[in-house]
Amino acid sequence: MTTHSRRRLVGVSTKMYFSAARTRDYVQQVKELLSASPQLLDGIDVFIIPDHITLTSAIAQLEGTKVLIGAQDAFYESAGAYTGEVSPAVLAEVGCRIVELGHAERRRIFGETDDDAARKAAAAAQNGMIPLVCIGERMQGEVTLAVDECRVQVESVMAAVPDAAEVILAYEPVWAIGAAQPAAAEYVVDVAKRLRALDCVQKRKGVTRLLYGGSAGPGLFEKLKTGVDGLFLGRFAHDPSQFYKTIEEVGTA
Repeated sequence: MTTHSRRRLVGVSTKMYFSAARTRDYVQQVKELLSASPQLLDGIDVFIIPDHITLTSAIAQLEGTKVLIGAQDAFYESAGAYTGEVSPAVLAEVGCRIVELGHAERRRIFGETDDDAARKAAAAAQNGMIPLVCIGERMQGEVTLAVDECRVQVESVMAAVPDAAEVILAYEPVWAIGAAQPAAAEYVVDVAKRLRALDCVQKRKGVTRLLYGGSAGPGLFEKLKTGVDGLFLGRFAHDPSQFYKTIEEVGTA
């Protein structure tokens, strides 16, 4: 796979911080900011991942734009007696394009495993959506140790998803999530390059894009662009103007 086959990508998850009203306002403000520079989206993909309740309204708000809407999770079966779970088939039906999976919070709070993330990724891909799988090492340390821990997570996903399906890997060192500063740029680039070089990534037919997340914000992508394809943002981008600023930087760096 060549670098030219991978479009840059930047997005945000609202987690469970927003009310329904705030989500509507946020999506509208981002839409207006992007509409002022429509050419910005010619060479970059932008996504927003709201909570499940407001997902359909966000899809309706952004109809006719190039912005992709994602879900924060989905089950690994498309239908059945799974009370309380979210069907990937239904997500696809209403226009969801991306499904975030395997976030460190899901693993820590709900005990989700690499196998859970892989099964969910496969279900998302089989329903025509792009799995965005969060990976990352738990403790800060050596690059080699980080890669070894992440390799298991990546190999599990790649063994489960169809070979031709697009996959997004969000590299988020667990120790950097919510921290005052992101991981050091040299460290992130080194880990990212080694993950991209894994056989299970290199030999795939489908496009695999790699994002960095973990206290990411404006000014960071320029330092990471030799290793990653974009940024996955959290609370910093909950300000629409900061999100837009980062989109500009990723799109023009």
